[in-house]
Amino acid sequence: MALEEKLSSWTGPSSATEQDKQERTERMIREAIKGHAAFDGCDLSVYAKGSYANNTNVKADSDVDIAVQCGEAVYWDEATEGAHPPSGPYTGIWTPARLRAELETALKSKFPGQVDSSGSTAFRIHSSSARVDADVVPCFDYQYYFSSSNFREGAKVFKKNGRSLENYPKQQLENGRGKNTRTRQYYKKAVRIMKRVENAMVAEGVHREVPSFFVECLVYNCPDSVFMESTWTKTVEGIILHIWQELAGDEPAVDSERWLEVSECKYLFHGAQDWNRQDGRDFVKAAWNHLGYAS
Repeated sequence: MALEEKLSSWTGPSSATEQDKQERTERMIREAIKGHAAFDGCDLSVYAKGSYANNTNVKADSDVDIAVQCGEAVYWDEATEGAHPPSGPYTGIWTPARLRAELETALKSKFPGQVDSSGSTAFRIHSSSARVDADVVPCFDYQYYFSSSNFREGAKVFKKNGRSLENYPKQQLENGRGKNTRTRQYYKKAVRIMKRVENAMVAEGVHREVPSFFVECLVYNCPDSVFMESTWTKTVEGIILHIWQELAGDEPAVDSERWLEVSECKYLFHGAQDWNRQDGRDFVKAAWNHLGYAS
């Protein structure tokens, strides 16, 4: 198969059958939460996030990510002291431990014998013939204040060891859609291509696994113009070259030159990440060779 034909065949989303399984999985998780009496009257938001929500997932990475976000308690940080308006501490029942415990009970009732709670952050629901794998993450409303009237909304996730992190799924969704619109729907197709390249390399044993989210972020940081080439062969070549060239050397000292996650709320490279700049270069170098650009 010619390279252009192969790349073109890799642009599509999961199959209709796979999408049906994803939607069924999400629906059953919602039913589990709605049917759990302890959640009655609790301000909960249940939503899809990640590749599934952004429509950039492919068959090999077709699991569903679901957030169960509690609005009873709002966690916050501030850019400068005093940016957050004065407020008292939360005194209600919905602590991170309580939310996690009730969510575990709800999921195990709906999916007996299928819920793995050993992970530090998410509950893993194993797939069946009618469902895909799912990760369900308990979290809370989060606000980052720049001033008393200007704040960014996100989600605060607490790990079982007490550590926490902040995510911005709404911004990720909006920014991905915006880039896709600006590039005439080519951006998300290109993301799917690069994810399938990664899957193919792993399957053939020529490269280690690269997180799907990291691949998506690498592609997102490419200029819109890269996606407007006349062929997929040229588009993917441009993506690979841009990532390879821009990630050479150390992380820039100037913040405006640093790469961002798709949400544009967090830097892509920092000490707490599971990847670094060299991982990005290693991935695209392997992709370049795997696709035959070097020949």
